Amino acid sequence: MNRFSEARFIKSVYRAEELEETVAEVAFIGRSNVGKSTTINKVCGKNGLAHASKTPGRTRTINVFLVGKNKWLVDLPGYGFAAVPKSEMGKLDAMFKGYLLSRPTLKKVILIVDAYAGATRLDEEMVMWLDKNNLPFIIVANKCDRVGSNKLQKVYKELSARLGRLPEDIRWVSADKGSGMSDLSNEIADLLELTKENRFRVQ
Repeated sequence: MNRFSEARFIKSVYRAEELEETVAEVAFIGRSNVGKSTTINKVCGKNGLAHASKTPGRTRTINVFLVGKNKWLVDLPGYGFAAVPKSEMGKLDAMFKGYLLSRPTLKKVILIVDAYAGATRLDEEMVMWLDKNNLPFIIVANKCDRVGSNKLQKVYKELSARLGRLPEDIRWVSADKGSGMSDLSNEIADLLELTKENRFRVQ
């Protein structure tokens, strides 16, 4: 059973201060074009729920999806801010970090990295920033389907080492093909305590 079956988009805001209190939330972050929107859609089992743009850097707001009674999934702008004017980078960075540091009901950050392209300096810096600020997070390595089977073990080892984690502590998935996504969806549903009994009814 998909515990996100009634998920729906509810709002986009430019500042964390515009968000009301909620019971629990899980946020998705990652570099531009890493597959955040596709991952959210696959977690919820709903194509098109989160808009996946072909142009990196198009997400410039905090996008909120209701998945249970006062429970949210939150899609943040991709860090790195590709295709964004320099004049807007500081504003986006403040929005991004302002949200992460101001939400007491934030249960977990889902940090998505690109298994095919490999972890970047920006990914390393984000891991260090999350650690420094004591924010709970899970690393999800997306696009594993693009890695040849003969190279998977090497990718597991190199990406894990670069991000300072053990391979078994990283979730290896393909949001496009669906591999590993059922386990990730269930893990996030457990974090939000979404159960068959407490499924909400959209009005």
